[in-house]
Amino acid sequence: MNRIEFFCRFSRRLHPRFRVSCMLAAWIVVLGSSFLPTMWEQAALGEPPGRAPNVVLILVDDLGYGELGSYGGTEIPTPHLDRLAGEGIRFTDAYVTASFCAPSRAALLTGRYQTRFGFELNPTGAWNDDPAIGLPTEQRTLADHLREAGYVTGLVGKWHLGASARFHPQRRGFDEFFGFLHEGHYYVPPPWSGHITWLRRRVLPDGSQGRWTSPDGRMIWTTHMGRFEPDYDANNPIVRGSQPVIETANLTDAFSREAEDFIIRYRAQPFFLYLAYSAVHSPLQGADPYMQKFAHLPDIQRRIFAAMLAQLDDGIGRVLQRLQREDLERQTLVIFLSDNGGATRELTSSNYPLRGEKGQYLEGGIRVPMIVRWPEHLPAGRTETRMVSTLDLLPTILAAAGAQVPPDLDGTNMLPHLTGETDLPIREQHYWRMGGRAALRLGNWKIHRPAAKRPWELYDLANDVGEAEDLAAEYPQQLQELIDSFEKLDAEMIEPLWGGSFRAPR
Repeated sequence: MNRIEFFCRFSRRLHPRFRVSCMLAAWIVVLGSSFLPTMWEQAALGEPPGRAPNVVLILVDDLGYGELGSYGGTEIPTPHLDRLAGEGIRFTDAYVTASFCAPSRAALLTGRYQTRFGFELNPTGAWNDDPAIGLPTEQRTLADHLREAGYVTGLVGKWHLGASARFHPQRRGFDEFFGFLHEGHYYVPPPWSGHITWLRRRVLPDGSQGRWTSPDGRMIWTTHMGRFEPDYDANNPIVRGSQPVIETANLTDAFSREAEDFIIRYRAQPFFLYLAYSAVHSPLQGADPYMQKFAHLPDIQRRIFAAMLAQLDDGIGRVLQRLQREDLERQTLVIFLSDNGGATRELTSSNYPLRGEKGQYLEGGIRVPMIVRWPEHLPAGRTETRMVSTLDLLPTILAAAGAQVPPDLDGTNMLPHLTGETDLPIREQHYWRMGGRAALRLGNWKIHRPAAKRPWELYDLANDVGEAEDLAAEYPQQLQELIDSFEKLDAEMIEPLWGGSFRAPR
């Protein structure tokens, strides 16, 4: 029975005075629906009119600028991330706000410099459990904003923004959480079966310094960093919600699995998935199949890192393929980036052609790979050379979602810039501070102070991206202009909310 027959039969049951009105309404509905699917048809397709885009924000840990194939890497194949770059926009000048994990994440999820609200330092070890340490509860997160806009929100992976109850992800806008709360975690439970593990120690079993390998080749100790491997798993279980679970899979695989499951369960509604992998953060643990893949690499440290990165790329590939299988690819905004520069000495991670590493405010510590893909909305295969920041992601995501963008953010909605509506710079300057370390970029000029009471250095990034030549003595007027800009911004910031005997790790 078609729609007209339905209305005709229905109208016969009505009082005569209502029949004409009913038939007229029937013809209006039928004629209108000949051009557009009905609500029921759209709902059956999972595509209600005006549906907001899904958002998948993939954050990886300690990945260097120069490792991905799309960023010049040649040693470790990363086909899935390279494909993502080919289908989206690859950013050459993307910055985080800190060269350590937690403060960088605080800015990413709030759209504000973390120094505005005192989350300046990087809590590690037992400091994670200090009830005073966490993302201040008055700061609204991206998950808060999107949930208010009708999204279901999930975090899979690493949190590192407070481990006490009031800072729990599910009290910070996330409907679901699977992962851990501290700065790191072993990838598999002891005895680390099926993996080769590399650990930092202060002394080798025979009392010497250097590198030691166990007789079975499954364990390597090294003293080159001069300290012990952190106690990552102490009071830091894998949890679902707030309940500890026993997870036997490698965490990279487990997080990919949980991300896929979240996408499947919420495919019929707008969702925000914050997928925060712990890879390639230490401890270095390479799964046997991936170790065999890189058996040709002579250095075992580099071989383990390569295994971890390849496993990470495969995991991200699974998530991207899940979006495709669920027919969600074209309506999903995917963003990929690292939380800071690579830890070169610790992990072998390459930041080429940049100088510096994690923990420093040279380019190698703060400039990161970043890729954005949104089919049919943003151009594919494009390289964006304008300066951008993780601060710009929150307003961009909210704008894409049709949600209200708060006025007190430090970021810019990038959509008009990325779609070609404007060719103006996305941002003119960027500011960094952690303790005595500081930097500011203004246009292509950058000042850098490696520690308190050390003189400012000046670099011309347009001609010296590797920061090899300090031009402070040669261009004193340019130096002073950037110092003035730094001090003006710095005056708006507050002191760290915690400190005392705590110091950011070196």
